[in-house]
Amino acid sequence: MERRNWKHLMMLFMLVAAMSMVAVGCGSNTNNAGAPATGNAAGNAPAASDAPAEAAALTLGLLPSIDAIPFIIAHEQGFDKKHNVNLEIQTFKSAKDRDVAFQAGKVDGISADLVAISIYNEAGLDVKITSTTTGEFDLLTGNDGVQGVKDLKGKTVILSKNTSTQYTVAMMLKQAGLTEEDIKVTEVPQIPTRLELLKNQKADAAVLPEPYVTMGKASGLRVLSSTKTAGINPFVLAFPQSVIDAKGQAIQDMYAAYDEAVAYMKSHDQSEYIDLIIKEVGYPDTLKDQITVPEYLPANQVDVKEVEAAFAWAREKGLLTKNIPAEEVISDVQFKK
Repeated sequence: MERRNWKHLMMLFMLVAAMSMVAVGCGSNTNNAGAPATGNAAGNAPAASDAPAEAAALTLGLLPSIDAIPFIIAHEQGFDKKHNVNLEIQTFKSAKDRDVAFQAGKVDGISADLVAISIYNEAGLDVKITSTTTGEFDLLTGNDGVQGVKDLKGKTVILSKNTSTQYTVAMMLKQAGLTEEDIKVTEVPQIPTRLELLKNQKADAAVLPEPYVTMGKASGLRVLSSTKTAGINPFVLAFPQSVIDAKGQAIQDMYAAYDEAVAYMKSHDQSEYIDLIIKEVGYPDTLKDQITVPEYLPANQVDVKEVEAAFAWAREKGLLTKNIPAEEVISDVQFKK
């Protein structure tokens, strides 16, 4: 990386490290692979042979969270090979570790969020969004006096600053007629610690991902809002433009496998794959009957307005100084315009 980007890269590592909350305390079931093999370029004609072309390798760097499940099922059920792509899934316990692998070129694509996308591109990395993913953050409380987001005025909320969790809270507050200045923020990047503080009434609300949402509800906490109910979806899958150029067909094949995995989950009883979700996301076995599996949808592209809103917030926070239009970070490798 050129010297002029070093400052931005250091900011990237410091800021996105807080995203490791999604995976803190979770195990890592990794299908480890070395440097990704070069896949078929988009649009290349198949070799003139009766034998099927060798499946292209595509390495994904994922956090053990709910948005990773369709990709994992696609690989576990062999849908990837059916569609002529070999998904090599590497799961990381923290976003920082994932980003180190990403910077080193050891993974082709990563699960990320819109705030992280702004930071990557601010640092000079040509990273493009290829689709949304199905993730979720919930805003929980244990304070009986807080019955809605509007009741958080003057109250303490635990989150991680300069990340998608803070962005999520900002959007929820805006919908309730409040601003970030209306609340008191306590920064706690570690999600297990955040949950314990909330359970012990050391704060009025906190942003949590799964499996901590289910764990919190089991201990009596209540959900005030979520990215789903608030209509916010900052979760995306992203690839460098160089990988998109080299492995465009493999990315398209990956999405075919992803969509088949989504169809599989819709047509099969939850009991047939719930153990995999427990293992990958890190739910306690004791909460098996309380787990709500998301209604996964076939892959779709991010809404330009979502990107614009996240980038506008990132500019307000000083995370993004470049004038980067939303369209410039959205790839049409899968969803042609």
